[in-house]
Parts: sequence; C-alpha cells; structure tokens
Amino acid sequence: MGASHTGFILASYLMAAAVFVGLTVRAVLEHRAQKAQLARLEQRGARRRSEAA
Repeated sequence: MGASHTGFILASYLMAAAVFVGLTVRAVLEHRAQKAQLARLEQRGARRRSEAA
C-alpha cells in the first residue's frame, strides 16, 4: 500500500465515522420523540395494549 493511499484511507474512515455518528444522533432524537409522543398519549388517557393483558 504505501503513503499514496493514506489520504483515501483516512477519508474513508472519516466518512464511515460521520455516517455512524449521524445514524446514532438520528436514533437518539427519534427515541426522544417517541417517548414524548407516548407521554402525550398517556396524558390524554390512552393506555398501552400490554397493560390490558
């Protein structure tokens, strides 16, 4: 390999890290939104199906 590929390899790792961070941030934000939606539904009186069993 050698030093001629160092830039490409570094760019590839940075791109993969950026995708990983982006997906992680998206998952965390989606989780927070779902928790907030669930809290709003429960406040309005909606119950979970699992509680009925």
